[in-house]
Amino acid sequence: MFPSKVLMDKVFGNLAHVRGLLTYRLSPHELKPFAGAFSKGGPNVIPRTTSTLMTWLPVLITSILIYVTVEESHKKSQRKNPNDFLNEVDPNTVSD
Repeated sequence: MFPSKVLMDKVFGNLAHVRGLLTYRLSPHELKPFAGAFSKGGPNVIPRTTSTLMTWLPVLITSILIYVTVEESHKKSQRKNPNDFLNEVDPNTVSD
């Protein structure tokens, strides 16, 4: 069995015709992917950032302070107390 000439001319997405279905497409040559990105989008970064500043800045500062204090306390807890080793005897020395 050979596929008919009608099926061979169609690509995978256009194998069937559905009545009453309207589709609209734009040509890829007519699209502007960066339309207004530099003229409107760039200058809009500063007002948008400053408008949300009070929602994320306190959380950021608090998180940084917690991280710094936890790291400092961890470093302090990892240090050895030199007074614990004052009476230590070296096991490698031979006593007669």
